[in-house]
Amino acid sequence: MQTKTKILLVDDHPLVREWLTNLINEEPDFEVCGNAGNSREALGLIATLLPRIVVVDISLEDGSGLELIKDVKAAYTKVDLIVLSMHDETLYAERAMRAGAAGYIMKREVTEKVLDAIRTVLQGGLYFSNAVNAMLAQKLVQGTGEPTAIGSLSDRELEVFQLLGRGHSTRQVSEQMNVSFKTVHVYCARIKEKLNLTSINELVFHAVRWHESQQPR
Repeated sequence: MQTKTKILLVDDHPLVREWLTNLINEEPDFEVCGNAGNSREALGLIATLLPRIVVVDISLEDGSGLELIKDVKAAYTKVDLIVLSMHDETLYAERAMRAGAAGYIMKREVTEKVLDAIRTVLQGGLYFSNAVNAMLAQKLVQGTGEPTAIGSLSDRELEVFQLLGRGHSTRQVSEQMNVSFKTVHVYCARIKEKLNLTSINELVFHAVRWHESQQPR
């Protein structure tokens, strides 16, 4: 009997997890061994189920998928992670790669790309779009260049910006990121400086506008 590759799904939308489960389980050599909606649940399942591949979104119920990727790679070096997200790959794909992800797929992409990505990563490869590969190649040839304003934010600063854009208060951001209220205000100060903003209200306004621009049309 053929041993199936175990795949864990981490996404805060149940319908997405259901769709992915049905898609992956149709393959004779793949098996969805579990699914989670947040980082805490995901880490518990990884410890008990020991999947070979984890497919993870950037936005989760309790924080950032980027931080989950870092945590998983630190503890389970043989587990490969693939990001499946609606968030702009030009902003997040390189961050995901630095965190330890082996692939990045936009949710608007065709279904076959999910399976292609899993098979590519299982064979030891990386799976990123032609646009991302071209962007990274250009950086390599020309140097890092000047980052965009949003691109200049650190991973944790971007997480704060994203949560504010989703309507979270600074207190809620503190609780979700599991950092002190003071630390969130330090992040906010750094974001305002990098984006040339003068007040927290202006920061929230820009965060909401940016979050809305990231939503699928």
